[in-house]
Amino acid sequence: MKIPAILHLMRLGYVYIPLSQQFRREESNIFEDIFIASLQKINPTATQEEILRLLDEITLELDYEDLGKKFHQRLTSTSGIKLIDFNDFGNNNFHVTTELSCKNGEEEFRPDITVLINGMPLAFIEVKKPHNKEGIINERNRINARFKNKYFRRFANITQLMVFSNNMEYEDGIVEPIFGAFYATSAYANLHFNYFREDEDYPVTQKLLPISDQEESAILKDNNLQVIKHSPEFQTNKAVHTPTHRILTSLFSRDRLAFILRYAFAYVDELKDDGSISRQKHIMRYPQIFATMAIAAKLEEGKQKGIIWHTQGSGKTALAYYNVKYLTDFFQKRKVIPKFYFIVDRLDLLIQASTEFSNRGLNVKQVNSREDFIKDMQVVASIHNDSGEAEITVVNIQKFSQDATALMIPNYDIQTQRVYFLDEAHRSYNPKGNYLANLINSDKNAVIIALTGTPLLKEVAKEYDSKLLFGNYIHKYYYNRSIADGYTLRLIREEIEGKFKMEMQEVMEQIKVLKGEIKASDVYADHRFANGLLDYICQDLIAFREHWQDESLGGMVVCDSSKQAKMLFELFQDRYGIQETEADKLSIAADLPRASYGKRRKTQLTAALILHDENDKLTRKGLIKAFKAGKIDLLFVYNMLLTGFDAKRLKKLYLARVIQDHNLLQTLTRVNRPYKHYQYGYVVDFADISKAFDRTNQLYFQELQEQLGDEMDMYSHLFKSEQEIREELNQIQATLFHYDTSNKELFSQQIAQVTEKKELMQLIKALRTAKELKNIIAVNGYEGLGELVDFEVLNRLLIEAQNRYDNLNFVENIGQEEATQNLLNTALEDIVFQFIKVGEEELKLADEYKDALRKTREALQQNFDQGDPEFVNLREELERIFRKKNLSETKQSDMQENMRLLRKIYDQAKELNRKNALLKAKYEQDEKYTRIHKRLSEKSELSAKEMQLHRALMQVKQAVDDKLEGQEDILKNEAFFTKYLMQQVVQEFRKKENIPLDFETTQKINHLILREYLQQYQAR
Repeated sequence: MKIPAILHLMRLGYVYIPLSQQFRREESNIFEDIFIASLQKINPTATQEEILRLLDEITLELDYEDLGKKFHQRLTSTSGIKLIDFNDFGNNNFHVTTELSCKNGEEEFRPDITVLINGMPLAFIEVKKPHNKEGIINERNRINARFKNKYFRRFANITQLMVFSNNMEYEDGIVEPIFGAFYATSAYANLHFNYFREDEDYPVTQKLLPISDQEESAILKDNNLQVIKHSPEFQTNKAVHTPTHRILTSLFSRDRLAFILRYAFAYVDELKDDGSISRQKHIMRYPQIFATMAIAAKLEEGKQKGIIWHTQGSGKTALAYYNVKYLTDFFQKRKVIPKFYFIVDRLDLLIQASTEFSNRGLNVKQVNSREDFIKDMQVVASIHNDSGEAEITVVNIQKFSQDATALMIPNYDIQTQRVYFLDEAHRSYNPKGNYLANLINSDKNAVIIALTGTPLLKEVAKEYDSKLLFGNYIHKYYYNRSIADGYTLRLIREEIEGKFKMEMQEVMEQIKVLKGEIKASDVYADHRFANGLLDYICQDLIAFREHWQDESLGGMVVCDSSKQAKMLFELFQDRYGIQETEADKLSIAADLPRASYGKRRKTQLTAALILHDENDKLTRKGLIKAFKAGKIDLLFVYNMLLTGFDAKRLKKLYLARVIQDHNLLQTLTRVNRPYKHYQYGYVVDFADISKAFDRTNQLYFQELQEQLGDEMDMYSHLFKSEQEIREELNQIQATLFHYDTSNKELFSQQIAQVTEKKELMQLIKALRTAKELKNIIAVNGYEGLGELVDFEVLNRLLIEAQNRYDNLNFVENIGQEEATQNLLNTALEDIVFQFIKVGEEELKLADEYKDALRKTREALQQNFDQGDPEFVNLREELERIFRKKNLSETKQSDMQENMRLLRKIYDQAKELNRKNALLKAKYEQDEKYTRIHKRLSEKSELSAKEMQLHRALMQVKQAVDDKLEGQEDILKNEAFFTKYLMQQVVQEFRKKENIPLDFETTQKINHLILREYLQQYQAR
């Protein structure tokens, strides 16, 4: 496998260094002569002495305990003596060698292949045979052991890129990467292997060079492997599109390697509880690479906005970081100064994003007030710091005030380009709200890149969707692919049934009578119901941890209401004692090992209550940190932590309420982060989310079916037309006609006389519509419409009307709350609630279902013998699934069944293709004779062994192909060609192979061969 990979790198332009010419500095493996010559070429003013001094400095720096950060800074620096020419990447020198020893004292290892740029060993490749024992896991364990060894620090520090391959296709859905070709970057422990899958929209454009027979022989001789030159295995392994060679093309072609070395690495420094710094080196995932290319392509086309749809857990904040680096250079080449903003809609996300950017080395500027934002907008420089570090401003969308919108950005001599990354673009960016309008109007020329894992769809949002707000999709990366790549886990839904025992039949009658008075949420928050719920949750979490023998596994309860969450937590404390809530106590506890956080039995649990009105922000932050650190077992939540909360140990989600549409997917994926060896995240479903999940799947399936919104170019306006807005404004004025809208006090007195809630609601609706129209006018830039009514006055009147409505509700409910509670207590007095697990199923998401359809369809399309009865049966079975119902209305239960059928069809089609491929190889890849062989094998009247049949057909093939060479016109005379074929069939079948043939059978064979040749001839 090694020699074919070296030959492929030579096709990519790398020069082979023979074993006898590995002249380098052993302490760093830098080839000194190549290094000096290369750097003198790209730094014409640098002397040899300066370059040698630089080489000495690098050699010393490679022994730092910094994971190679100092060396990487030198490698990518554009000032001083450049190590790599990134402006003209082809101006560098590219080499490859094998068995280059990495040696320090008695310690040594030899990568199979080492790749050198300007004499520096920046990458290595380990290639193994397919089906090697334990696949790639052995290689990962081996490299972890090597790089953990301090004797190999310098080699870990200089290595930027590694590839590990056993030349097999990926086995999707396996948590541990075992089969395939993977890439990684350096780590002192726990190296992470990444999949790489090409994106057809951004292919490698570099042409492969031919390799001469002499070059091939020289490499084989250098490695004492001349004996394999003519072996069929070697010839097969030289193919361009083997799994190993595909990843080598993807990563080591010139443009890709230039991009990776310059932009694809991040050093992430995280502060540990003990005050020390934990450093990791990350490399871009392939969807992040292609998303960055896609952003650049859209900007080149003049597009200013769009959506990155990357599933949860795919690293969207990291993507923004990488693009700060990439887009800074992109715009500077155009003499434009970029300023980067990361927009969030919650304070906790602002803190989280700021920390992530800061950990990666960006200088982070937080906007804490509207005044700060206005000042920021007036600064032309791309950075505010004195260090020269790349910078990003993290800002809550609520800071986009009207003041910021109204300010005049002055003209500067140097052009500034603002780039807004909108985090979680499926939330809070309502076009009817003023924040989005202010964001858009703060800089009409800004680039807006919306990041989302679950875009809003029009059917959900009724009047708008993400594409209408932010443009078409720039790049897409779906949940099913993320599962296949090991970035997220599959989900298992555990169905729970609630049962209760009644001692008095009339209790049920009472509940029926009181149905209009008692809210379901009050029943769910009652201590009797909550006790049964808590019983199940606690017992289930304890059993779950015992089953996996893992005390680190955590759970989250998504409650039906804030009231229920408080009741569950109160009952929990009755069982397990008062839980820590004070931030100072908790911060001390969070720093202690788990064993000292209360000596507890396996059945002892800890919990925290996370609600917006419980505890202060600092305490909540401490509780969340403690949960992530494994010091708290269970979180009780209502609306908080359902999105943007990542804790890998969270593997059980207890759903006590139904959540709709994109919020449902966001919530479910709290448990989908990879953790240890687990293959699933578990959702315990008390609320029966099946209908909501089916609806969400249908919506996203429809979105996927519609080419993901690329048809949206036909829309000329974002929302309503000017005429529609004028008509709505007239209707609003008509509704307000009887009220004094010029004086807030008089208006307040007038609505105080209104006692009909219906009339008041009509008034509130009109005023709310006015508020929405104001922002839609601002978003679309409609001139003149804003002057038709005084929107500021109407907004103040809306507050008054809403207050009056709230007062009516309050008066109406006085005295009723206590009576209702008494009725509830009576109704529930003799009821005991129990919860029982009744089923378990894997949650199938729309993109996974669509992917199964695609794979099945493609497997069938790849079959070159569509007359095969087995193929016909498979195709008809697939058609039956399609005909059964509208696929976009498929329910979860149908999807489960269809997935099973699709998998069966896919497996059978794949097996059929495999058998066809084997037979085709017997006929020198000639599909014609493969089909003929199969048709004749199906005919029971032909008494011949397959080997006889093969020999006879191959002889006919050889004779006919020789006849056609230079005489293709023979096919124009069908009668003559038919007669010629008959002679060959008789000669090879009857005379040479002694296969008994009657006249009818001979004619059938003749007809099959004739038809294949004529079809090929006529299809030219």
